[in-house]
Amino acid sequence: MVDKFNSVDCDICKSQDLSLIYDGPIRDGAFGSILDRSQVHKCNNCGVSRINEMDCFERKNYESSLYREEMGQGLSVADFYRNADPIQIHHLEAFWPFSFRNKVVADVGCGAGSFVDHVAGVASEIIAIEPTEMYHESLLERGYKVFSYADEVEDEFKGNVDVIVCFQVIEHVENPVEFLKDIYQVLKKGGKLILATPNHNDILMKLLPESFPSFFYRRAHRWYFDESSLSYCIEKVGFTVIDFRHKHTFGLSNTLAWLKNQKPQGDIRLPGIDGSADMFWKTYTEVSKQADTLFVMAEK
Repeated sequence: MVDKFNSVDCDICKSQDLSLIYDGPIRDGAFGSILDRSQVHKCNNCGVSRINEMDCFERKNYESSLYREEMGQGLSVADFYRNADPIQIHHLEAFWPFSFRNKVVADVGCGAGSFVDHVAGVASEIIAIEPTEMYHESLLERGYKVFSYADEVEDEFKGNVDVIVCFQVIEHVENPVEFLKDIYQVLKKGGKLILATPNHNDILMKLLPESFPSFFYRRAHRWYFDESSLSYCIEKVGFTVIDFRHKHTFGLSNTLAWLKNQKPQGDIRLPGIDGSADMFWKTYTEVSKQADTLFVMAEK
């Protein structure tokens, strides 16, 4: 699908050279909910892709309970832990053996604080940055410094943070470059950014071009990145990219079920597919840069 779309500029690089790469249904909120039609355009200059703005969740959704209500995730801190705790192993493994010990760590888009809870015992200080205010009380009770947005971080911390992590957030924001600029100001010189986002080069986009895109694209995610387009945004702000890593969070059974049924069925276990098969499959997708999650480490 190569139709040109030149009526708007790219928000990232201002190019008007955009191509329509998808036109069809996308995910709308909770699992199984579908928006009948949207479009995804890719900028042929910077490589970033995005869905139509009129179909995106608004910023206010993330500042209240509305986003998690629409996603059907539950609203309590315990609900957040139930969804978020199992995935922290991927975040901790992505750049292992990088250490958070004795570092000032900020988590941008931390939710109720699942990741920072995992590193609080070794970090020297934790800064929790989360727009959803209903989580602030719990974060404060656990001793974290709490702010809604990176540009609201107090002056005493700006330029003094050793590490900022940002997992599955940049795809939601209104403008990724402006978002990264705010993060850049908080980090100290030589400080590290560790960021994760869904990989637009996910292998299922190639294996299932007719059925997987309607699951992959979703109203909650404005932006879609591969290594090249994410590098463009990060380096535009002034960061130096140190390394990319790829993590595949689903096993081989999930892929085979997709291929058989042409629809999602969760992280199921098929007969005859054990952990060793999952290991080989995950290793292949990660080495070939076709895993479902893209991680980058960058330095200020």
